[in-house]
Amino acid sequence: MSLSLDFLSLPLFAAAALVFISVLAGVFSTRAGFSFLLVFLVVGVLAGEDGPGGLAFNNFTVSFWVGNVALAVILLDGGLRTDLATFRTGLKASLLLATLGVVICAAITGLAAHWLLDLSWPMAFLLGAIVGSTDAAAVFALLKTSGVKLNERVAATLEIESGMNDPMAVYLTLALIGVALFMQANPGSGAGVGILDVVYNLLQQFGWGTALGLGSGFAMAALLHRVAGSHDVGGGIRALLIVSGGLAVFAGTTWLGGSGFLAVYVMGVVAGNRAKRVVRSSLSAMDGYAWLAQAGMFLLLGLLVTPTDLLRTLWPALGVSLVLMLVARPVAVWLCLAPLHFPRREIGYISWVGLRGAVPIVLAVFPLMAGVEGAKTFFNVAFVVVLASLLLQGSTIAWSARRLGVVLPDLDDEAEARRVFGDFELDASTPMDGLCTFYGLPVPADAPSTLGDWMLASLARPPVIGDSVHLGHAELSVRSLDAHGRIARVGMRID
Repeated sequence: MSLSLDFLSLPLFAAAALVFISVLAGVFSTRAGFSFLLVFLVVGVLAGEDGPGGLAFNNFTVSFWVGNVALAVILLDGGLRTDLATFRTGLKASLLLATLGVVICAAITGLAAHWLLDLSWPMAFLLGAIVGSTDAAAVFALLKTSGVKLNERVAATLEIESGMNDPMAVYLTLALIGVALFMQANPGSGAGVGILDVVYNLLQQFGWGTALGLGSGFAMAALLHRVAGSHDVGGGIRALLIVSGGLAVFAGTTWLGGSGFLAVYVMGVVAGNRAKRVVRSSLSAMDGYAWLAQAGMFLLLGLLVTPTDLLRTLWPALGVSLVLMLVARPVAVWLCLAPLHFPRREIGYISWVGLRGAVPIVLAVFPLMAGVEGAKTFFNVAFVVVLASLLLQGSTIAWSARRLGVVLPDLDDEAEARRVFGDFELDASTPMDGLCTFYGLPVPADAPSTLGDWMLASLARPPVIGDSVHLGHAELSVRSLDAHGRIARVGMRID
């Protein structure tokens, strides 16, 4: 008597074949400028019930579970790779974008959704919250594979923002689901949500997320140092230890009412910096876990989509996408970063690279599971937003970076280095009066005594390599920084 294993072999074959086809197609698609993530999503759609694959899949509970686990792994991997030094230039801007920026973006997008989709105000703002945050999976993956080296301030702002804005998006989504359900059950009444409840829940999300993330990060770093000397514990086992610990922290924090997404990202940042040497040997294995998480998540979310149903709201959804990319995100970024003296080209680039990925689609599952009426519209619109973002924004990351001048040159390429930093190299301790006299430059009024101090005062922000200021007919650029983040060497170009 033989036991039939069809119940195992057929689903396993289908899943493995989908991943294999996606990765193979992704290898070729990246040469054309398209991302792996887009390929995973499209393959999932083609394998679905309306595509050639014909697979009928509508299990939102499984997709919700897989999506959350996958996002936790991706955020953990991103945190492990985030150098704590980048917080010097990116933390303040990222915090503003991850909180106030998400609210502004959600509000403007909600206005567009109310007009284009004829949704009630609570439902429109709920849709804005669902698509209002950038996506860590998309940002980490596409910046890594873009082939360009962004200046530190831009790269740090984008990466830290994408790692920290999920809690705000999740909080807004859950709060507005509560409003929608209350008004669904009590038509014609008020929203029924007090301001104190809003503040308390927000502090709970960020408080528990930060506290447990910091605590678990220090504990994981100590544990990794303890096992580092064991010859029986290789990089793969250490990576498994980190992933399982991260998922436990994610689940525990969520259970306590905090933000598991924030906790697992903070844990990765702390552990990755306090046990840098040990973690570095595990990053290749972590990279595999992160890509597997992304592949599974995007394939599964693609399977959930029914294109024939999607077509009913395609044009309004594209309108929402365009408002989000061309109006909501730029306005939010400008309001948050202009007061911090970010250059216009950097504000423009950060506005454009507001990538949407799996997070909006996963968040769109929340109202479906909560029983909000008409919630399938959110899922369809979120899918169109993500598809448009990966197609338009994801495929132009490198081109727009070069176009807006936020790319650092390869210092081994002398011509490229001279184009960015000029023809001369000066020490930051050069006296300003002597420099201006020698090159015939105007002496700034009340200028600090040294070139480095004057540049720092002129920039009015923490300096990064590539920052530049003009003085008369000269352009001065930060060429290198010392270990404390102070300007060390300055490039100079005479016009």
